[in-house]
Amino acid sequence: MNVLIIGGGGREHAIAWCAHNSSLVENVYVAPGNAGMEQIAITVGLGESDHDALVQFAIQSDVGLVIIGPEVPLLEGIVDRFEHEEIKVFGPRQNAAILEGSKSFAKDIMNRYGIPTGASKTFSDYEEAAAYVKQEGAPIVIKADALRQAKV
Repeated sequence: MNVLIIGGGGREHAIAWCAHNSSLVENVYVAPGNAGMEQIAITVGLGESDHDALVQFAIQSDVGLVIIGPEVPLLEGIVDRFEHEEIKVFGPRQNAAILEGSKSFAKDIMNRYGIPTGASKTFSDYEEAAAYVKQEGAPIVIKADALRQAKV
């Protein structure tokens, strides 16, 4: 089986390494991949958000499984796109990926279904948020309600 891994970070590198070492996998493709992956996979010069080109590549390369690593293409609905073409894909659909993409949405879901989580409050007004921080005091955690990809 041919496998396509979408992404180019450490997570995708680890997935590519595992696929490369599987007796079930013939070819490992990574898009876009990185130079460090070239010993274990075939890098494909396609961006992770170029859904149409990635789908076409998967069809032309007889890919049996697509694995999506990064959050951005998941939030853009790439899994839904592959499923529409009846290509097997591992990753959450767009309507489920929002759990990763929105901190406030995830907190709402956890609170609604009794999933243990820390206390939280969502603000759209800076002054209200600043007043809340002063009222609560330290320690306190502040997060933006946006995807930060573990970089901020």
